[in-house]
Amino acid sequence: MTTRAAISLLLAAALTACSPRSGYISVDGAMLGTTVHVSARTSLPPGTIYSHLQRIDSAAKASMSVFDPRSLLSRINAGLTDSLDEHIIYNIKLAERISLMSGGRYDITVKPLVEAYGFIGSQGMQSPDTDSILRFVGFSKLHIDGSRLVKDDPRVQIDLNSIAKGYTVDLAARMLDELGIEDYIVEIGGEIRCRGKNSRAGAWTVGIDTPFDGNDLPGRDLYTRVELSDMALATSGNYRRYRIDENGNKVAHTIDPVTGRSSVSRLLSATVAAEECAEADALCTMFMALGADQALEFAGNHPEMAVCFILDNGSGGYETYISEAMKQLMPDTQ
Repeated sequence: MTTRAAISLLLAAALTACSPRSGYISVDGAMLGTTVHVSARTSLPPGTIYSHLQRIDSAAKASMSVFDPRSLLSRINAGLTDSLDEHIIYNIKLAERISLMSGGRYDITVKPLVEAYGFIGSQGMQSPDTDSILRFVGFSKLHIDGSRLVKDDPRVQIDLNSIAKGYTVDLAARMLDELGIEDYIVEIGGEIRCRGKNSRAGAWTVGIDTPFDGNDLPGRDLYTRVELSDMALATSGNYRRYRIDENGNKVAHTIDPVTGRSSVSRLLSATVAAEECAEADALCTMFMALGADQALEFAGNHPEMAVCFILDNGSGGYETYISEAMKQLMPDTQ
């Protein structure tokens, strides 16, 4: 499954909104080890908005970071505590729902596999012993009892990187709502949620990057665009975080929790629009873990989902699957 640490964003969706006019402010800075951008219609100074964002950033890292050994999630993974906070509880429950939808191909207990391949912390192994690791990977091996996490095996570990960034975007959007701001877009490392209108009284316009290996700069090469209002958007892909093994094969950070192997297929990126960014974040990760054929089948069986898949056409180019729900958000397809 896709891992998205607080320090990385595998996708891209890059802002292409108009420059702010009167009444709109822009806020730019850092969150979760990546960039944050807010454009909003408000009389509040940018520094006030940024201070609120930094408080959210601190809370998210203290709760869900797999990179900070002092975070609550790291201490849970180390067996130092079984106590959960509201952030982790929410994300485990949402992840469980999507795991069931995917037949187990989306699974937040994949952390030991991701670590073994070297995409979290350690150097990683060229050929991890996946069979031994898979013994303590699986959503059925944990459950919530009140505010406690119960593991069937103490070696079970949780990785919320595929959902935590989207969830943090939702927290930032909630903060802007509570401040009475009705027109805004908030973007953290490419994960986006917006409300109302942009500075030209239109929908917020967001670009989806062309998913070729080496396209490391979000927004440099856009494949298509999406127009959003009162929605969230996330994209996941395997073209930014990967390595080449000793046999010349691509090993992507998306790890299949069923087989234990890197999930590489002709599905190059998956974009999902939803009401909440945490859900969009997890769903696009789910699609990448499913791979091209199963992702296409799943999307075909769920026409209510707004999805855009960019696939390798086998001839050095691309083909695109866009659901009917997503076409309504993409003026280029009208």
